[in-house]
Amino acid sequence: MDITKRQITKIAREVSKFTIRTLREDGIGTAEFDVIHAIRKNPGITQAGVCKIVGIDKGAVARQTANLEAKGYLIRKENPADGRSQLLFPTEKAESLKNSKAHIESLFYEWLTGVLSDQEREEFAGLLDILYLRCKTESKADFSEMQDIVKRECQNGK
Repeated sequence: MDITKRQITKIAREVSKFTIRTLREDGIGTAEFDVIHAIRKNPGITQAGVCKIVGIDKGAVARQTANLEAKGYLIRKENPADGRSQLLFPTEKAESLKNSKAHIESLFYEWLTGVLSDQEREEFAGLLDILYLRCKTESKADFSEMQDIVKRECQNGK
């Protein structure tokens, strides 16, 4: 039984809704945020690489990267290893957008935890850090333990 009631996900979803609403003035949609994030984290990535990270098809990535390039959020450079593909890089505009998004999220979380005492905030942050580190370790291991858990659940008919 999930004792968290998926509340971490629900909180993150609400923060995301607010952040996207606030940043929509920049003319960027949710899927485009994901593409910008993938390119920021992997400068020099190809569109195929973006497809793999974001989990969307080639056509969608092609449309989004063309739109983001036209809006000034990314630039393309020739791929010296493969003349058929191009490498994608974030622009300063993409970096400032990331900073704006992080700033808005931070403000929301500061407001959200403002109802807690200083000691409660400190304890919560410590526990959250433990969970985040466990999650990041599992991600770096390509979710191998979680994949095993899901397989077992499926085999047991749950």
